[in-house]
Amino acid sequence: MRKSFLLFPLFSLLLLAFVACEETEEPTAYDNWRERNDAFIDSLRAIAGENYLVWTHPDTRVSTEVPAMNVGELYAVQVQDGGTNVNPYRYAYAKKLVDNPEGTRLLYTDEVNMYYRGTYINGEEFDGNFDGYGALDQQIPLDVEQMKWPTDFDEPATFSPGSMIGGVKWVLQMARTGERWIIYVPYYNNVGYGESDYTPLGSSATIPAYSALTFDFVIGDIVE
Repeated sequence: MRKSFLLFPLFSLLLLAFVACEETEEPTAYDNWRERNDAFIDSLRAIAGENYLVWTHPDTRVSTEVPAMNVGELYAVQVQDGGTNVNPYRYAYAKKLVDNPEGTRLLYTDEVNMYYRGTYINGEEFDGNFDGYGALDQQIPLDVEQMKWPTDFDEPATFSPGSMIGGVKWVLQMARTGERWIIYVPYYNNVGYGESDYTPLGSSATIPAYSALTFDFVIGDIVE
């Protein structure tokens, strides 16, 4: 009897240690976050290939100066911060889903009504005002009748391209009213939110460090 009483506490400690270990090692949606985001960005770079776009005159609406894009094809868009472009990864990645050549091209200073949805690489939504596409949606139909669209219960938000992070700002200045774009934003400084946790002004969501972001934008009218 004495032996059994001595072994019981030892067995209990081992059991508790095993349970604690199991609880500690339980995977989360953000394990190896930087490595996974780097891999996601690398995959975008590989898909875009030689499709590089540089927008040299964003301060004018002259339509002939906008680089040509094929609908549904991924492009690397140079993000220009007004200084020397010393970072070889200073690109956002974008895909035009709906083309509207008759629309008005967006300027840096425009106020624009938009529907949008923002997601992390794991598909979790961090912001948005409609149920659009996210990072995990790789096969998005190009037929507008088959796409998901805002409903009558959704309300657009008003944004200025110039107020957004660099990876979004430089892509949207190539866009027009009535178009739809998917924009993939690496976490690099001047492109995304960088290598530290960040809470955007007026937002209740904190963007984890090293987060590559995916945005689905449905572009409405310019607010006069």
